[in-house]
Amino acid sequence: MFAPLPSRALIAVAGPDWRAFLQGLLTQDVETLKAGEARFGALLTPQGRLLYDLFAIGREDGCWLDVGVQHRAAILQRLAMYRLRAKVELAADETPVSVLFPGDAATPPGFVRDPRLPALGWRGYGASQPSGARLADEAEREAQKLALGVPGPADWGSDKTYPIEANFDLLNGIDFKKGCFVGQETTSRMKRRGQVKSRMLPIAFEGPAPAPGAEVLSGELRAGVVTSAGPGRAMALVRLDRAASGGLTVEGRPVRLERPAWFLEALGEEAA
Repeated sequence: MFAPLPSRALIAVAGPDWRAFLQGLLTQDVETLKAGEARFGALLTPQGRLLYDLFAIGREDGCWLDVGVQHRAAILQRLAMYRLRAKVELAADETPVSVLFPGDAATPPGFVRDPRLPALGWRGYGASQPSGARLADEAEREAQKLALGVPGPADWGSDKTYPIEANFDLLNGIDFKKGCFVGQETTSRMKRRGQVKSRMLPIAFEGPAPAPGAEVLSGELRAGVVTSAGPGRAMALVRLDRAASGGLTVEGRPVRLERPAWFLEALGEEAA
């Protein structure tokens, strides 16, 4: 399925210092970013909270930052604030963003592999709808992400959540070996000390979808909060210790916490 993504927009980054400039800001390594490669990452607050998600797309003369369209102006302003004397050029780019999914084969021409999970397919920048691909819309893409248990911008908002709580560490969104970046100290400490008490995970239920903000309860204890919802499934930020006991409810109805295969595999590799 080929789906245009009107919720996403691009920032073109160029100039002699573009790599060093972004390297000190983003959670992801850009020093080794190759043309035609995408990397998932974020811009954090100095306190380590998630401000904006993004994809860095390597180009021959710089990179694109694939960001939420509603945040592009604010991101440009923030990047300009950090620029100081760096030789970096920043500009909005109107090249359209799209996705081709699901993905289980070689990368089609004009697309780049989504770096989070193979099943998420490919991202396109100015790409045309491939022959044989059905035209879909963004709602179908969001439904696929929810089915896979992959959270998105609607789940973490801005300046509310730590990136590890949103599973950025498990979805190739943080490079812990790259050195310093804005918010790095808190992020690394949470990972190093195992202080990850909450994670975003899908919950399954019968009946109408709960409203975002609805409490997830374990008995009478608050175990989390719904962050987004669709038919039969929702995403929730849950306290792992309380959710482990089972018996969860939302709005008086039983719900079932699910741990996607990629989530368990990533945690298993981490433990190993």
